[in-house]
Amino acid sequence: MANIRELRTKRTKLGADARAIMQTAEAEGRSMTPEEEVRFDKLMDERDGVDRTIARAEKLEEDERDEAALEDLERGGTRGGDEAMGALRAYLLGGRSVLTERQARALNAGHDPEGGFLVAPQQFVQDLLRNVDDMVALRGLATVHQLIQAESLGVPTLDTDLNDADWTSELGTGSQDDSMRFGKRELRPHPLAKRVKVSRKLMRASTTNPETLVRERMAYKFGVTAEKAYMIGDGNQKPLGLFTPNADGIPTTRDVDISTSGTGLVNVAAGNAADDLITAKYALKGAYHRRAQWLFHRLVLASVRKLKDGDGNYIWRAGLADGEPDKILDLPYIMSEFAPSTFGDGDYVGILGDFSYYWIAESLAFEVQRLNELYAETNQVGFIGRQESDGMPVLAEAFVRLQANDVVP
Repeated sequence: MANIRELRTKRTKLGADARAIMQTAEAEGRSMTPEEEVRFDKLMDERDGVDRTIARAEKLEEDERDEAALEDLERGGTRGGDEAMGALRAYLLGGRSVLTERQARALNAGHDPEGGFLVAPQQFVQDLLRNVDDMVALRGLATVHQLIQAESLGVPTLDTDLNDADWTSELGTGSQDDSMRFGKRELRPHPLAKRVKVSRKLMRASTTNPETLVRERMAYKFGVTAEKAYMIGDGNQKPLGLFTPNADGIPTTRDVDISTSGTGLVNVAAGNAADDLITAKYALKGAYHRRAQWLFHRLVLASVRKLKDGDGNYIWRAGLADGEPDKILDLPYIMSEFAPSTFGDGDYVGILGDFSYYWIAESLAFEVQRLNELYAETNQVGFIGRQESDGMPVLAEAFVRLQANDVVP
């Protein structure tokens, strides 16, 4: 933990140094010089690298805790769920043939005599979900519903509200209003699957236990696929993405133009991207600002960090206190590698919203199937993971989407 604290202190200092370069330019009433921009970008790149190092260090600590728990189990520990985890480890190492009858009963969820589908113990499932949360920015902010018995999730909607109340007399009841209409959105989890191959020699010789190897690989594969769908999915047997215009998700009426030049955001006479972001912020009702965040690809964010408002002030602010996020126009932001990153006329370049109004519906069952013989010639073992998931924005007015508007300087 001491090393992580030092890294966080370093991150804070790098942010402060970058901010100082901006403040110097602001105090002198000018934009950053090319040399200052180079120093600024270098500091921010270094700070981004520290962020990644912190994430890896925290993951390593988590793995060490898992290893300690496994060692405790091998010494005879009896914490709840350890018997099932021991059975799972034996299955991943040697297949169904090495399981005792009691272990097989603990894991069996089907009748395939050749080592078919097994339902992972609850501890394994929770670890997988935690890894996906770390890797996928949106899922950690979205509202996630686990479906236990139902096949789909019905989301009630108020499609048409009542008119305003009437001023009337003491005995009056106001005019009859028949305008209120209710509707429903439906989320139906769709199958998601991925295959992982692991060397038999690695499984025997590695100091990392095999369930960790399988979990990490599947967390990556499932996480990347989900992130792409949450961003740009078309809703056809997959989630409906934030950047996909759709009347059932976020329609084009929630789009705001932002000035671009084809290669980045611009502040020129014909258009001011910083002012456009201010317009976007206040296109979102104030009630959503408390939990609202910007979402950009890192290449778009690199342009945003250098924008000035109409008064010549940089709209990006570094979070100087430990744990305080960086902000754009006083609202925090997140990055996703799968958000749009091009600046062509009409392209989407970012979004602002309360992402708790992106709903995800998942089936609880996560299945792992071991492929005993398929990769025998290459001395590998295959595992197939399966899950069912769906997602969509459920309230359009909780989002404002940024659309590139190519301007001529």
